[in-house]
Parts: sequence; C-alpha cells; structure tokens
Amino acid sequence: MKVILVDDERLALIGLQKLLEKEVSGIQIAASYMNPAEVMAGVVLHRPDVVFLDIHMPEIDGMDLGRRIQVAVPGTEIIFVTSYDQYAVHAFELQALDYVMKPVQTERLKRTLQRVREKLAVRCEQRVMDTEVPLICCFNQISFKLPGKEPQIAKWRTSKAQELFAYLLHHRNRVIYRSVLLDLMWPGMEEEKTAHQLYTTMYHVRQTLKACGMDMIKIQSAHLEAGYKLEVGDAQLDSEQWEQEMKAWREVQPGTVQAYEQALYRYKGTYFGQYDFIWAEPERERLRYLWLYHMRQLNLYYLKQDENERVVENMQQIQQMLPDEEESYFMLMKLYDEINHDLGVEEQYRLLMSRMEQDLGIPISEEIRHWYRDWKLGLTEPGQTMG
Repeated sequence: MKVILVDDERLALIGLQKLLEKEVSGIQIAASYMNPAEVMAGVVLHRPDVVFLDIHMPEIDGMDLGRRIQVAVPGTEIIFVTSYDQYAVHAFELQALDYVMKPVQTERLKRTLQRVREKLAVRCEQRVMDTEVPLICCFNQISFKLPGKEPQIAKWRTSKAQELFAYLLHHRNRVIYRSVLLDLMWPGMEEEKTAHQLYTTMYHVRQTLKACGMDMIKIQSAHLEAGYKLEVGDAQLDSEQWEQEMKAWREVQPGTVQAYEQALYRYKGTYFGQYDFIWAEPERERLRYLWLYHMRQLNLYYLKQDENERVVENMQQIQQMLPDEEESYFMLMKLYDEINHDLGVEEQYRLLMSRMEQDLGIPISEEIRHWYRDWKLGLTEPGQTMG
C-alpha cells in the first residue's frame, strides 16, 4: 500500500511515519510533506493509494487540499489526521475514508488501514469484473456478469437444470454422450423413462441462459442427438481468469506483493462450492490447493520481512477456507512461540483439536502432538521453530 503523509508539524509527521513503519505491515511511504504547496506534485508523481492529511495547516485548508487530490488522482483515499474533532462531519462529506484524532493510537490506525486494504481489494476485484466480455462466475455460486451490469444469479427451473448446465460447462467444448448425462442425472433408471426428462431439462437450461442474456453460450446437439456440447463463445470463466493470473506470478517481491495479495483475495470460495456436485470435487480440490500454494508463498515472503501480523492474518484466512489443513495451525503455533505469545499457541492447539478430532473424527499428527508436548515442557527454543 503506497502512502503519502502531509502535516505542517515536523514532530507529528515523524511520529506518524515511525508508527506506520514500526506497527503496520505492508506499507510503503512514498513521500512526506510539511509544505502543502508541494503535495499536489507529489501526489501526481507517486499516485498513492492513501494520503494521510492534516486538516489545520496555515497555508492551505486541508479539506480543500483533499478535494484537489481527489480530482487530480481519482480513487486516492483520504485519511484526515487532526487535533480538532469539529471537522469530522465535513471530512466525511468529502468522502474521506476515515478521520483519526491526534495523538494517533496504534490500534485505531490498524483498524483504519484494514478498511483501506478491504476497499482496495474490492476496487481491484471490480476492475476485474468490469470486463468487456460476459463472465461466467463459478466460485461458490453460479452467476453471470454482462459488461457494464451487476452479476446476476440465475433462477433455474429445477436443481436438475442447474446441475446439467454446470456439468456441461465443466466439460465445455466436448461432446458429452446422452447415456452419460442420463446416468448422472437419473442414476439407476431405464433410458427410455428418462430420455424425455433430459430433453425437457435441456430446454429449461436454454431458457434460463436466454433470460440471463447469455445467448453466446450455445448447447449443440451431437449427431442424432447422441450427446450435447456446450460452447461459451466470447464469455469467460472467473475460475479460468483467476488461475491464469495466479500462474503468471513467479515470486513475491516488494513491488508486486500488493497485487499478488489482491489476486489471492479474489478467490472468494471454492469451485461450485455451494453445490454438492461430487463430480466437481477433483477440480475444486485442484483450485483450492493452487490458492493454498500461493498463500504459502505469500506467507514465506512476509516471514522473511518479519511481518508477523500479515502472516497471522493469512494463516487465519487459510483456516477459514481449509479448516482441516493442519499446517496452518502448526505454523501459527510455532510463530506464536517465537514471539512468546503462549495463549496464542494454546488457542491454536485447542482449535486444531476441536476441528480435527471433534468435528472430523481424525487424530492430529504425531509431529504436532510431540511438538506441543515439548513446548509445554519448555523443551522448544523460540526463534528456531519456524523452519
């Protein structure tokens, strides 16, 4: 996150900069200014994500400077920092992201910057969504996004129509034989009894696509209606877009870490995650572990940068997405041990025990049991456990 600081008081400026550098991870301070006359040139040059701006300055009103910044570089978030709370209403009328009172408190600053990260991630996601081609959304729930319009969740006539479309989409550009579809949708029933149901369900699928404006998706009948083939035309799948973007990243670097993280945030849920499609599980698992691989790469980068807070945030996100992934709990246990946070170690161990043994009926690994036993006995050495 690229930041510019503006305050006519030197001590206030130095204090805010030190607080950001010491207490908040993922921050790049592009410039700081005491002279408001220099700010506009700096904003245009650096194009920051955020400007921390003092309101009460002798040469120029901070409110007016904030308006000029937003006109010059649209999308720049303004966070006012001041000793005078009477400006709060006017600050939010300017659509400032937040209003922080001096002296700035660490926890208050962290909450403000978390709001910035969330807003930047949403904005980045919106840019991806605002494509010039139709988009078929497969993460979590099936929906369609036409250029310039909001995503819409299709209203399927039946659950059979929904699954039939999903299966053909999953196997797009390939002929799927009728016998395969009949066995999938109506297993164990005679073909003569189900052929008409397949024909009717296919009709409902086509009608739903038409109602959603997705006419570019074509379902062609094979020779003598021996099967069907779905073609998406110029539409794209969000899962394919996301996978291509993630595979383009080679490594996490200081200049790319923010974009890398925002790309990972666009993985909002698993492939067809809201549906019990057993046939989708291999693809669901493949994409899930592609995401996990890149999350691990990001965590390794943050560990090297000693940005432990970001590691904790990311590991907690992994736990939400993959609650049975033992490594995330174990890594946090060792990290908490390194920073002498005993309660954190205990909490992670209890959480792992609860999710694995109580929820899934699976014992946790012997390696983690032995490490935890040694830790309780004081046999582990903080600082040597993160390997």
